[in-house]
Amino acid sequence: MGFLEDTIIIFVSQVVFFAGGWIFFMKQLFRNYEVRNVLVQLIFSLTFALSLTMFELIIFEIVGILESSSRYFHWRLELALLLFMVVALIPYYIAYSCISNIRIVPQRWVMPLTTLLWLLYVYGFWRIGDPFPLLSASKGIFTIEQAVSRIGVVGVTVMAILSGFGAVNYPYTSMTYFIKSVSQTDIITVERRLMLTMDMMVLKKKRIAIDKRRTKTTSTKPGIWGMISSVTNRPAGSENIGQLKLEISALEEMSRQLFLEAHSLKNMQERQRWSMTLQGKYFNVLGHFFSLYCLWKIFICTINIVFDRVGKKDPVTRGLEIAVHWCGFEMDIAFWSQHVSFFLVGCIAVTSIRGLLLTLTKFFYKISSSKSSNIIVLILAQIMGMYFCSSVLLMRMNMPAEYRVIITEVLGGLHFNFYHRWFDVIFLVSALTTIFVLYMLHRPPIADDPL
Repeated sequence: MGFLEDTIIIFVSQVVFFAGGWIFFMKQLFRNYEVRNVLVQLIFSLTFALSLTMFELIIFEIVGILESSSRYFHWRLELALLLFMVVALIPYYIAYSCISNIRIVPQRWVMPLTTLLWLLYVYGFWRIGDPFPLLSASKGIFTIEQAVSRIGVVGVTVMAILSGFGAVNYPYTSMTYFIKSVSQTDIITVERRLMLTMDMMVLKKKRIAIDKRRTKTTSTKPGIWGMISSVTNRPAGSENIGQLKLEISALEEMSRQLFLEAHSLKNMQERQRWSMTLQGKYFNVLGHFFSLYCLWKIFICTINIVFDRVGKKDPVTRGLEIAVHWCGFEMDIAFWSQHVSFFLVGCIAVTSIRGLLLTLTKFFYKISSSKSSNIIVLILAQIMGMYFCSSVLLMRMNMPAEYRVIITEVLGGLHFNFYHRWFDVIFLVSALTTIFVLYMLHRPPIADDPL
């Protein structure tokens, strides 16, 4: 198979990936908005296609599809295009979109201010590597290695935060062990307390309104007779408006808490019903598996940080060697390492893509509007490009040594061990923080607030 045929394969796959990114953009991100910017769609879909192509090239490395020279060329090309998108095009267009939306900025100043803001971004992007053991300037400034080394810091940080949160949150949301037993009586009791609180609040507001109307009626009597009447006719049980307002404020806060509690109980009841279905039982089993994975990952990250260690062999080769030498199995390590690595990398790629797209969709719906949606999509495309570029750095460790050759040549003299240690540190902080936050949010209250 020649270089032309290899290029056609890559081009066709990129067209498919681009179409997938376009459909996701239209059907998921912008399905609730009528205003669409074609250039934003093109940038997002192109970044999506380039990112998936890098995963495709990793799989081609393992399976042996395409010639070695073709794979090396397309590695360099795809990585250079993705870096151009992440470092140059997307940040420049984000700056342009932000400045052009500021009405007080004259039109003739939009492009100069955009260029100035982009240059400040490039300077900050370069300076981000100063605290970390990245490549020195002697290796060159405008090189693929320099750009990847700095993108890797941001991308690996995002990956580690998402991985640490997901490793803890997924078992928490899917395991029946963490589902509190809620009966309909519990929900009815909270709803009755909420209605009683609302009734008390309405009564106190009515007392304030009646007192204000009585005061207004008395003050409308003319001259000195109004003053005498306001003194002689004031009832003995006149309302203390200040005290009533304080009581209403406390009742409003209690009603909010009771509403949230009722909402939480109903959600828990829905989770309880869902856990009884076949899908819920399946995810419960997965939750137990991921809880063990989370504990193991926290333990191994702690060991790696304390002893400053990084695995020299990929997990597949190490596992097969243990099976052969310690368990007595007879197998072809080279043959099975290729197939298991192909399966493992495929699973990592699919789960990474799915997890990131779900996260981007949830994030977009929470903060977007018809005016800011284009800028937010560009920011998400920036994060996506950094995320997938960093995935290559970390997935390299999951591949046998013979399949890392071209990736290592393309990425140059990067300190790969640094990124693995950095991932361990951020993952550990993210996982422990998530555990602490979930415990604080869902720990049982010391005592119920009295009415």
